[in-house]
Amino acid sequence: MKKKIFLVFVFTIGISAYGQWKYPPTRTVESTDTYWGKVYNDPYRWLENVRSPEVADWFKAQANLSDSLLNRIPGRDSLVQEWMALDKLKPAKYSDITYENGRVFYKKTLGGENVGKLYCRQGWTGEERLLFDPAGYKAGVTTVIQYMVPSFDGKHVALGFSSEGAEVSEIRVLDVDRGTLLPESIYPSEIGPFGWTLDHSSFFYNAHKTTDTQSMEFELNTKTKIHILGTDPATDIDFFSNESYPELGIAPKEYPTVFIDESYPSLLLAFVWTVQNEIKLYIAPVSEMKRGKVKWNLLCRESDSLVRGIEFHENSVYAVTHKNAPKYKLIRTNVNAPDWKNAETVIPEVSETIEGIVKSKDYLFIVYSDGIVNRVVKYVFATGRTNSVTLPVSGIVNFLCPDKSTNQCIVYIDSWTLPTTIYDYDADRDVFTKSMFNSDVSYPGFENLVAEEVEVPGHDGVMIPLSIVHKKGLPLDGNNCCILDGYGAYGISNTPHFSIGHSLALKGVVLAFAHVRGGSEKGEQWYRAGYKTTKPNTWKDFISCAEYLIQKGYTSPRKLAGTGTSAGGILISRAVTERPDLFRAAICNVGCANAMRMEFTPNGPVNIPEFGTVTDSVECAALYEMDGVAHVRKGVSYPAVICVAGWNDPRVSAWEPGKFAAALQNATSSDRPVLMKVNYDSGHFTEEKIVTFKNFADQTAFVLWQTGHPDFQPKP
Repeated sequence: MKKKIFLVFVFTIGISAYGQWKYPPTRTVESTDTYWGKVYNDPYRWLENVRSPEVADWFKAQANLSDSLLNRIPGRDSLVQEWMALDKLKPAKYSDITYENGRVFYKKTLGGENVGKLYCRQGWTGEERLLFDPAGYKAGVTTVIQYMVPSFDGKHVALGFSSEGAEVSEIRVLDVDRGTLLPESIYPSEIGPFGWTLDHSSFFYNAHKTTDTQSMEFELNTKTKIHILGTDPATDIDFFSNESYPELGIAPKEYPTVFIDESYPSLLLAFVWTVQNEIKLYIAPVSEMKRGKVKWNLLCRESDSLVRGIEFHENSVYAVTHKNAPKYKLIRTNVNAPDWKNAETVIPEVSETIEGIVKSKDYLFIVYSDGIVNRVVKYVFATGRTNSVTLPVSGIVNFLCPDKSTNQCIVYIDSWTLPTTIYDYDADRDVFTKSMFNSDVSYPGFENLVAEEVEVPGHDGVMIPLSIVHKKGLPLDGNNCCILDGYGAYGISNTPHFSIGHSLALKGVVLAFAHVRGGSEKGEQWYRAGYKTTKPNTWKDFISCAEYLIQKGYTSPRKLAGTGTSAGGILISRAVTERPDLFRAAICNVGCANAMRMEFTPNGPVNIPEFGTVTDSVECAALYEMDGVAHVRKGVSYPAVICVAGWNDPRVSAWEPGKFAAALQNATSSDRPVLMKVNYDSGHFTEEKIVTFKNFADQTAFVLWQTGHPDFQPKP
């Protein structure tokens, strides 16, 4: 492989052919890379240097233009107000529910609150106590609790605080009884604290070799360190890394992570991971901590094809595998002498996919999915018998058992049109009751929504699942505004979920969700059929869903908008560059739109197992196919596009959607606007509600303006 870059500056004025949208001037450069004998042009390479004043000024000018146009859309502010009013009706949102030594810890966000707070109860029915409100942590800065890990005795909680969506934590420790923070502070830590030692005196956490969060070195060669309460963090020991254990061959891009599972406290668990789904895990007796150096034993490697969960019980380790089972099966082997090639099949593959496994004291719960609806099977450790769990309602299930010393679990059930319901589940009696964490809620008008599940013939004849949410009695005359959403990466399914944002359907907007290849709605093969060299199926499936919606009269090309977020940026940037005629508008939200350059971002190396690398000839060609920026062509009539960047985004650098916007502005022959919206107060995502509402109201108002919805048309 050979790489060359030439810089000869050429200045161009980025104004559309019609002169209606006076974009900030965007110069181009003669910049090329040569990979495997092919030359790739990259005229907007200079925008990658976001630290330069020139680039910062360009983004600011783009943001100002976007804000000035978005501010003119009449329905935008009312959309924010509507969502805020609906949010105030929402029951409290509970997350990170944990049980330690008789104490229940959780984050709770009340309807209308901006960020969540940390609470505690003494026992499940004890009086609720507010432990920490992050609102007052830093004056003038919105801070969220990104991580919370209680000690096994319940007396301390290791917290990870992050600000403005940066997703990089400052670790602090809370004394539960006193309600005060200990003096020591650890920064930066991207993944935060992992877990505590059994003597409650120290905890494991993710550490970096540099404090520069924008450096290419930030996510490379990370360590698991151990911090002893009351000591200077500068003296913390490198407990597990490629530096402390070079013989294990931990790659610079791999994350080494250590913790102790309270349900199996005899072992140290050391995961070595990237975004690759297959598990790599080392184990060692906890007693090894007394040694100067732990003797690690390999429990499983990537080639063992273990995914979606691993649990320990007595002398056995249970895991899900896709080896010779594309819909997955449950297997087990001996902890002390693991032999995955000859592992026992506990539950064979069936027609539905296994989404995950969860352990309680006496049972293992296997969550299955047909791509849209979940079911749960209970496996009895003592007898090996299984039985189906009769769920109280149909939907998507989130199953957790916070107290592994009992068989009491918590089950969240979600759907497109019904709010999330939380149940307590007594696994011994197979009885569901509404949880103390549940509050029933009714949203006005939502009873008039319906969800349809259909399958669409893809470009190669494969049937693509498509979910369609709309108002009852919707006329199929092609005159409905429609927003089609897709993702298709990492084997993550676009599962049904309730959102107050579905109120758009009450305005006559069709909301459609494409279950494209690259997710795992139909199992491992579905995932691998939208992965690296097969990635074109992801956006072609999306295009097929768009064609179906048009053919059946749900919408028309002049009324259809597409959207993709994060890795879904590949999907949307390639859908609109391959079939610009299908879409009136599009949203590339913090999107990966410049695939050939992703590995050269701080978060890039860890993502190579998912998307590929230019250092491999086949994967390099596949990355070019995924690259939206590379496929923008001069003189093409492109849809209206709003690109969105989080200035503090640690996952997708702001310049990826920035370069896509620049290329479209300079290339399109249509009179439709191309905007580059910059969120300076957030990152990839943010827990801060008001920021989230305003962000998505901007995006939604833009595409509804462009697709002709009467509530969103600026006055002449």
